[in-house]
Formats: sequence, structure tokens, C-alpha cells
Amino acid sequence: MSYFIGIDIGSTSAKTIVMDQDRKVLHHLLQPTGWSSADTARSIGDSLKSQGVDPWEDLCVATGYGRISVPYADRRITEISCHGRGACHIHDTQNLTVIDIGGQDTKIIRVDEGVVSDFNMNDKCSAGTGRFLEVMANTLGVTLDEMFQLAQSGGGTSISSMCTVFAESEVISLIGRGEAKENIAFGIVDSIVRKVASQAARYMSQPGIVCLTGGLCDAEYVRQSLSALLKVPVQSVPLGRYAGAIGAALYACTEGSREVSR
Repeated sequence: MSYFIGIDIGSTSAKTIVMDQDRKVLHHLLQPTGWSSADTARSIGDSLKSQGVDPWEDLCVATGYGRISVPYADRRITEISCHGRGACHIHDTQNLTVIDIGGQDTKIIRVDEGVVSDFNMNDKCSAGTGRFLEVMANTLGVTLDEMFQLAQSGGGTSISSMCTVFAESEVISLIGRGEAKENIAFGIVDSIVRKVASQAARYMSQPGIVCLTGGLCDAEYVRQSLSALLKVPVQSVPLGRYAGAIGAALYACTEGSREVSR
């Protein structure tokens, strides 16, 4: 049996998808990227072999910022292309806008007729990313999930700075003034949601659905907040976290089809 592997090594986590020739997802793996993408790639290879999948023999496509560190990849494709294709597959559509909030960047990807037609990426600083939220949650002494729960019952507070360092100072000042933790959590999440919504706003007149992928795709409060600001329902599914890896696996399937036709 032939397997098709997609590996997305991001800044904070690595996602792996294994498909069969019918493009059915057989396995999905998630692990922290750690400090070395090369070590992560080796670990993924070992995990795949333990499940009877040989990345050196089966077709494999790598994406993400660590894609060059995957020695057994047959191709390396940008995350923009892979996220767009993966999101289309997950949501069974050829026209959509993808909002991907990653650890170190936020990508807005527009796909028309199954092809990426435009994209916008915030990768110059951690503002508007998962890393920003992690830093703020640590400052509050809570987990990300706990911060989202707190934010739901908070309000009336805003974080004016989008620089992580200055925003952290704002949070510390609010804590020192005795502001309720719920209100601070609300201000933190509201600041990132507004920044992401601002990025995505230019694509809202385009046809098709809007979907949320990446590490925050299962954060219901973030999804609801984005929906409210964009005035459209933002869709999310559990496999949304794996959109890049799914897109990479689909490219591997395409390579397999080409080999058969030769």
C-alpha cells in the first residue's frame, strides 16, 4: 500500500498527516517543534516508521518554516500554497478565505477556484500571533484556555500597544492597579482579534466561506469574536490545525498520480 505524507514544521509545533491513495487521512501527528527542526524531522520519521510508514520510501512533501530540515522530503512547498490547498480540502470548497493564526505569524490566504490568488502575512513581530497570547497568558499566570474562559466574562479594558514588550508592560500595570483578571484577559484577546480582523477585512467581499486554521482553530471564543467583528460566520474544524500538513500530503498524492501516469 502506498502512503502520502505531509509534514508542516511550524515555529512552535510540527504537524504530520498520512493519507492513502484515496486521499483519506490515516494518521495525524502533533508535536512541539523544539529548538531544532532537524531533530523534529528525525523524530517524525521515527514515529512514522513505528506506524508502518516509511518516509524514505513513501512520497513526502514538507512545508512550514522548517521544511528545508526534512531530509526525506521529495518536495518542499511554501506554507501559503499548502495551507490554501489543505483548507479547501477540509472544508470541501474551492473558494474561501483562510485565517491562520500561527505561533510566530498570522496568514490571511485567499483561494479562488482552488488556487491561491492573494495573501497577507504578518511575520515582522509577534503581535497578532499565538506567541503574543502565550506571553500575555504567562503574565497573567494562566493557560491559554483559562485566559479565553476569563475573557468571556470580562470587558471594558483595552490593550493599546501591539508590541509584545509594551503590551506586557500594560498588562503588568493593569494588574498593579487591581484590574480584574477577567477584564485584562478580555483586553488581551480583543486586541489580537481586532488586529487579525483588520488584516482579513479586505477579503470579506470575496465569495466563499471564511475559515480559521492553525493552533487557535479550536479556540471557540476566538472564532466567535472574529465572526462578530468580520460580520460573517468564521468556520473551524478540529483538523484545521493540520491544514498545512494536509495540503502538503495532497501535493504528495499529486506527485504519486504523476508517477503512475508516466
